[in-house]
Amino acid sequence: MTSTSPQQLEPGSFRDRDSRVYYDGQRVLRGLSARGLEEWETLSSKAFFTKLLEQGDVIGTRRATEPAESWSAALEHDRIPFVSYPYEWSFGMLRAAALLQLSILGAALKEGMILKDASSYNVQFQGAHPVFIDIPSFVRLEAGEAWTGYRQFCELNLYPLLLQAYKGVPFQPWLRGSIDGIPAADCNALMSARDKFRKGVLMHVSLQAAAQARFANTKRDVRSDVRKAGFHRELIEINVRKLTKLVQGLEWKQGRSEWSHYANDNSYDDADRERKREFVRSAVQAEPRKLVWDLGSNTGDYSRIAAESADYVIAMDGDTLAVERMYRQLAKEQNTRILPLSINIADSSPNLGWRGAERKSLAGRGSVDMTLCLALIHHVVIGANIPLSEFIDWLATLHSDLVIEFVTKQDPMVETLLRNKDDRYDDYDQGFMETCLAKHFETVRTLPLESGTRTLYHCKRRA
Repeated sequence: MTSTSPQQLEPGSFRDRDSRVYYDGQRVLRGLSARGLEEWETLSSKAFFTKLLEQGDVIGTRRATEPAESWSAALEHDRIPFVSYPYEWSFGMLRAAALLQLSILGAALKEGMILKDASSYNVQFQGAHPVFIDIPSFVRLEAGEAWTGYRQFCELNLYPLLLQAYKGVPFQPWLRGSIDGIPAADCNALMSARDKFRKGVLMHVSLQAAAQARFANTKRDVRSDVRKAGFHRELIEINVRKLTKLVQGLEWKQGRSEWSHYANDNSYDDADRERKREFVRSAVQAEPRKLVWDLGSNTGDYSRIAAESADYVIAMDGDTLAVERMYRQLAKEQNTRILPLSINIADSSPNLGWRGAERKSLAGRGSVDMTLCLALIHHVVIGANIPLSEFIDWLATLHSDLVIEFVTKQDPMVETLLRNKDDRYDDYDQGFMETCLAKHFETVRTLPLESGTRTLYHCKRRA
């Protein structure tokens, strides 16, 4: 593959023996083995795949013209603005990703193809729109073959959804702690006898756990047994339809979290809120912005303001309920420029997987042009006990411009955080924050709000 820049392997892509993803500058390329090329030629001739491309449900893909070094051929994919992972998604996002895979699988089966994999990592989000990215997962359906991706679909899609819908157990820590998902035995152990009567539990959890335990040490060729038994495509289609109905019916019974109503329950009056909006709008519009991070975005009011002029916005909040509400509204609007993610900045996603290279840390997924840090610093310093200087130093490592809001200890929201705590936060001081900022940033503009307890800063990162 000829190139003017070094080729970089996509972390984690080595697990696919028939293809491998490379970055070549800003291009995303995938080398194909001889077998992978055969499957691509079959796939690219299918009507269902053309339709999926037109709808934007699969990543834009085409045959690369240049030869692929050590591979039989290469594909070029459209680039996703920001890569996210299932443990950063809300319930509704994971459900949408699962339903997309089932829909794609159903379409493929009708034309003699199948998805050999069913990992939730095979989906990315373009704003609130899920997009399937693992093109080599499409293979021809051989006579008598079962759906080998079923177990993976359960472990990385269905079981996380069931746990949150039926047991109120957040799936994000489970998926972050286990890159291969939730085993059937673990999911089954969390289900009570009463839960076994809930939709999907007996069939997809309990019986699967029993079957996996039974065949764990067997010497039998189970796949061969299935073929000999005359497994039919219609059986897979029935399973896909039933799974689709099951997933569609799963709901997260949302309550009220600590900060999910913050946008309508805070210390702002309408005049200050409008001043803050105009300050943020002016700062974002001061220069062209390709990527903006909104840290502590809550339900995304300021993410929307940033998206008026920026190419793409990542709206992050540690309150998953707030993120879920934001996602549902963005999905309803078919918004493709704001990506909502459930991320706690004090404990953000690390490098994970084999050699820490399969899933990238938050800061390792691309450069950011501007960072919004509004009504967040008190949560980080007082709520999470991160020293103020450490937080500003971390913001400086992003090498972006910054809008940050300082909230004094006299503000009702800070008083709430300090309630029932010893105030040992001597470093939480506006003058000290300005000193910390001056080490890394040049302050362009400040705006004290009329409430008297909040000040906004627009800062440029020093070269």
